[in-house]
Amino acid sequence: MSSDDSVTCGRGLRQTRAGTPSVAGVRVLVTGGAGFIGSHIADLLADGGDEAVVLDNLLPTAHGSRTPPPYTGRHRFLRGDVTDTEIVAELLDGADAVCHQAAVVGHGIDPSDAPSYALNNDYGTAVLLAAMHAAGVRKLVLASSMVVYGEGRYACPDHGVVPPSPRRRSDVDAGRFEPRCPSCETELSWQLVPEDAPLNPRSTYAATKLAQEHLAAAWARQTGGTVWAMRYHNVYGPRMPQNTPYAGVASLFRSSLVRGEAPRVLEDGRQQRDFVHVHDVARANVLALRTEAPAADLTPLNICSGTPHTVGDLAEELSRAANGPVPRIIGGARPADVRHVVADPARARELLGFTAEVGFAEGIAGFATAELREPVTP
Repeated sequence: MSSDDSVTCGRGLRQTRAGTPSVAGVRVLVTGGAGFIGSHIADLLADGGDEAVVLDNLLPTAHGSRTPPPYTGRHRFLRGDVTDTEIVAELLDGADAVCHQAAVVGHGIDPSDAPSYALNNDYGTAVLLAAMHAAGVRKLVLASSMVVYGEGRYACPDHGVVPPSPRRRSDVDAGRFEPRCPSCETELSWQLVPEDAPLNPRSTYAATKLAQEHLAAAWARQTGGTVWAMRYHNVYGPRMPQNTPYAGVASLFRSSLVRGEAPRVLEDGRQQRDFVHVHDVARANVLALRTEAPAADLTPLNICSGTPHTVGDLAEELSRAANGPVPRIIGGARPADVRHVVADPARARELLGFTAEVGFAEGIAGFATAELREPVTP
């Protein structure tokens, strides 16, 4: 590597130009590092010769036990809250970068969840950013989400790309699920969602994830730091939580199968999503930690497989792999549900050199028998 191929940032973190991994050997604070995605990131960092310092509060909405999972044993681990200024400052001492995964996630129950989402996701991020400023840490990889887009990207044959009209309850009840053109009421066709698509969060969780992005972007502009905002699509794989309304749809289906029940699929099962394996998501995060961001600001990236499948496909593939009952299509939709969100993977490929490696059939077959976290007690 020539001297022109890399730069030194913050506390000496070696970074390369976009798409080229750097030399390993850095210290990374991984918040939420005992969780589903964070734990895989911490392991992959350690596998590559880096040091992962793990902070996790083991929230009962995601963890069945307040005891650290066994897989955290290879890392320096502290059970604590990202909202605790003293703890965060201690763990940032000597850190080269932060991989911020700590958050309350998922659809949740109802608006009574809002204080918990705002406290953990937004206030926690603000505390972390202030501590990073004080410690002189200038590199952040932030767990964001596809939910910031709200409904995905749609096109009308007559009016081109348009924002869809809100789905009417009467249409959902009648089994009419496709979004319609606001000008002519024609059913719209979905398209790939790029990172510069309009942002329109439709749930409490989504609103807090977008607020995290705004807070991080402001921090970057004020400090000269950089942020990769990793907009995860539907992540699945080992160590997902069980039996909790804060889990993703793959975990909910898997939990049903563990109980011997058929997965219950809302709407008609034809909702398009991008299901991406957690091993690929972890790899994308490590690439981001080792890659120079384009500017002192926030750079969003879709982290996805690049190959869409329906929610019904997921349920059927998982039931088949688990030798479980056939999924049940039950209709209906939750108030904040969106119809189709399918990601454009081009920017992550261009800037990080990231392309997903785990295929859908292979990934789901492994997930059918993969280790999950201890069940969450209602």
